[in-house]
Amino acid sequence: MKRYFITGLLIWVPLAITAWVLSAIVRTMDQSLLLLPEALRPEQLFGVYIPGIGALVTVLVVLVTGLIATNIIGQRLVRFWEALLSRIPVVKSIYYSVKQVSDTLFSGNGEAFRKVLLVRYPHPEAWSVAFQTGLPPREIAQHGEDEMVSVFIPTAPSPVNGFFFFVHKRDTVELDISVDDALKYIVSMGVVAPLPRHAATLLGQAPNE
Repeated sequence: MKRYFITGLLIWVPLAITAWVLSAIVRTMDQSLLLLPEALRPEQLFGVYIPGIGALVTVLVVLVTGLIATNIIGQRLVRFWEALLSRIPVVKSIYYSVKQVSDTLFSGNGEAFRKVLLVRYPHPEAWSVAFQTGLPPREIAQHGEDEMVSVFIPTAPSPVNGFFFFVHKRDTVELDISVDDALKYIVSMGVVAPLPRHAATLLGQAPNE
């Protein structure tokens, strides 16, 4: 009886958590409908809440924005908008900081979050999984005895939170695993062991570059 119960849990728990996460994402994206006039919202038009409409609207808006921004007129509008934001002191600092991070993460260029490392944390006798986010600026690098790298150490089981450090490169170990597998390893708190990149390739999985 116990074995059957555990087997059932192994089937339903991942499905339930997946459904919960997807539901939370859809409901969050549905908040975009609040930008519409109340008379045009689905609840008013159909008399019932239909989940997912806001998510579709959000995706559509993002696609249309990208389509417009890729032509000459759109690029001029983007430059005008950024020039306008650059005149607002507090908004300027927040916007350009976030834009620099998003450009790095979504452009596919650079070294940010491309390498999985082992670093000594939280004490010299322990190891933690970390992601290399880049190289420190000259003002910081000149204070190190050797070459340093900037790393982000995520927490488990929520990898969106963590710690940011500068460490000596010689004190890190680069792992032969993809970023996706490393994130799964962290979220599962070490239960889902990552595969080496070459093994993932042989099994037909596309390693994250």
